[in-house]
Amino acid sequence: MTDNQITFDYKAFLKVVSEQPGVYRMYNSEQVVIYVGKAKQLKKRLASYFRKDVGSNKTRALVKQISAIDVTVTHTEGEALILENNYIKKYQPKYNILLRDDKSYPYLLLTAHKHPKLGLHRGGKKIKGDYFGPYPSVGAVWESLRLMQKLFPLRQCEDSYYRARSRPCLQHQLGRCSAPCVDKISVDDYQQQVNLAKLFLKGKNSQVIENLVTSMEQASSALNFEQAAKFRDQIAVLRKVQQQQFVSGVAAELDVIGFHREKSQVCVHLLFVRDQKILGSKSFFPSVPANTEDAALLEAFISQYYLGSEINLGRIPKEIVVSGEFEHQGQLKALLSEQAEHEVKISTKVRAERAQYIKLATTNAQNALASKNAHKESIKARFLALNEVFELANGIARIECFDISHTMGQQTVASCVVFNQEGPLKSDYRRYNVHGITPGDDYAAMAFALNKRYSKSQSAENMPDIVFIDGGKGQLAKAEQFFAELSLEKTPFLVGVAKGESRKPGLETLIMGGSHQLISLPSTSPALHLVQHIRDESHRFAITGHRAKRQKASKKSVLEDIAGIGAKKRQALLKYLGGLQEVQNADKQTLEKVPGISQALAAKIYDALHDN
Repeated sequence: MTDNQITFDYKAFLKVVSEQPGVYRMYNSEQVVIYVGKAKQLKKRLASYFRKDVGSNKTRALVKQISAIDVTVTHTEGEALILENNYIKKYQPKYNILLRDDKSYPYLLLTAHKHPKLGLHRGGKKIKGDYFGPYPSVGAVWESLRLMQKLFPLRQCEDSYYRARSRPCLQHQLGRCSAPCVDKISVDDYQQQVNLAKLFLKGKNSQVIENLVTSMEQASSALNFEQAAKFRDQIAVLRKVQQQQFVSGVAAELDVIGFHREKSQVCVHLLFVRDQKILGSKSFFPSVPANTEDAALLEAFISQYYLGSEINLGRIPKEIVVSGEFEHQGQLKALLSEQAEHEVKISTKVRAERAQYIKLATTNAQNALASKNAHKESIKARFLALNEVFELANGIARIECFDISHTMGQQTVASCVVFNQEGPLKSDYRRYNVHGITPGDDYAAMAFALNKRYSKSQSAENMPDIVFIDGGKGQLAKAEQFFAELSLEKTPFLVGVAKGESRKPGLETLIMGGSHQLISLPSTSPALHLVQHIRDESHRFAITGHRAKRQKASKKSVLEDIAGIGAKKRQALLKYLGGLQEVQNADKQTLEKVPGISQALAAKIYDALHDN
C-alpha cells in the first residue's frame, strides 16, 4: 500500500506510540470508531497495518479510512482483552465482529425458605437458594415449571400471596401444590419433595424414582395406602418424562458452540448442557466483516458473549466445547476462570459425546441460517406485493405504524413500530406517554405521537416510505393535516387501516392518503398479511406500554398527589393511623395528631382526599 493512499500521518504516530500491551481505537474522518483492537505490543501491532505488503483486503479498506488512532495502555494482555470487548460493545465498529446480545438468561430458582418456592429468576444471584440453568428462553422455564407442577407439588406463588393464605388455593385443588401455606403437608414431607425436585433438576431421574419406590413401599407397609398411591402416581409420571427426555448424556455442565457460514452470513448456535441434559439452545447472527477467519470468529464470539459484563457471570459453564482452536485460547481460558471463580475448560479436539454435540450444534446453525434467509425472502416478497398495491416510484424500504392505547381516556400511550425488508426493526420502536390532551381524544393523541416522532426529523434519513395509521378516515385526516403543516424533505405516503365490521383478520380496509380511496385486499394477499403483521405489532407494543403505565398508576398512593407530602410524611400518616383507608376516613383533628402534620397541612390533606 502506497503512502499517498493513506491520509493518516502514521509515521509521526508510530514514533511516539507505546510498546506496552493495550487497546487501540481507529477513527474515520467523521470521528466514528471503525475498529477496535488489542495488542501485546501496541507499537509492533499498529505498525503492521501500514506495511506495503498487507495481504488482507479488509485491512487495506480499513487503513484507507483511518484519520486518527488513540490507544489505552493496560498492565497485561488479559486486561486488554476485556477492555477491547467493552469498547466493541460500546462503539459497535463496522470492521469488528459484532455480537448483539446483552440480555440476561433465566434460571429456575428453588429458594431457601421454610417452605421453598420454585420459580423463574432473572438477574444477579442475590437470593439464597439453588439455581438451575441457564435456560435459553423464558418459555423454556415456564415449560419446566409446568412439568415440575405435575411431578412435585411445590409452591410457585409469591411470598406475599403465600403469607396471606387462610385456606388452600386453586392450585391445591388441582393437585399442583401441597398447600404448605395452611399446613396441609408436614415440613418433613414437603422437604422430601424439595429434595426430590433438586435431584430431578440435576438430571438424577433414576435416583428420584428409587427414592419414591422406597417411600411407596414404606407407606404400603405402614398400611398408609392413600400415601402409597400418591407415590405410585408420581413414579408413573416420572417414568413417562424419563422416556421423553431422549437427549441426555454424561456431560455435567458445558456450552457447545457450533457455527455455519455462507459468504458474508454467519450463524453461531449455542447448546446449553446442564446436569446431563440439553436445556435448550439459541442462535446468534453476528455481524462479520469480509475475509474474517473462522478462528477469529470463534474467539470474538466467546470473548463478547462471556466477558466483561455482570449479566454474563452466571452463564460461564465449567466447560466450553468449540469446533476449532484460536489464537488467545489459553489467555481467554484464564480470564474466564477468573471471572467465573471456578476452573473453565475450553475443549477443541473432542470425541464421542462431545463430538456429537458439536455436530448437533453445527446442524442447528445451518438450519437457523436457512430459516432466517427464508424469512427475509418472505418479507421482501410481501414488500414487493405491497408496492404493487400502492405503486410508489422508489419502492418501499421502510414502514412505520402508529397506534393508540388507553382505558377510558386514562394512561394514554402511543406506539410507533418500524419494519424494513428484513422484518421488525425493534431498535427503532418508540412509545410516547401522551399528555396535555382531553382524555379519550384519539385524534389529539395521534397528533401528539406524530409530532414527537417527526417534528425534529427534517431530513430524509430514516424517514419511512409509508406510514400506517391504525384507524379510519378521521385518524387519517388528522395525520394528513399534521404532515401538511410540516415541511419535510421527504413526506411519507399515508394509509389508514380500518377494521372490518366483525373486527376479524382479513376484513381490513385500507384508506389511501389524499384520495381516501378504499382498498379491500383478498384475505390470501401477501400485502395484506404484511399490513396485518405491522398493525398487530403496533397494537401489541402500545397495549404493553399502556398496561405497564396503568399498573404503575394503580400502585400509586393518592397521598403522592398532595403537594407538601413527601415520603416521610406519607409513611408517618400510614403508620400512625394504620393504613390508607383510615387516613381517608380521618377528620382534620385526627390528622393534626400525626407527628409532623401541622393544622394547615391537615386541612390541606383532608380537602384533597375529600375532593377526590
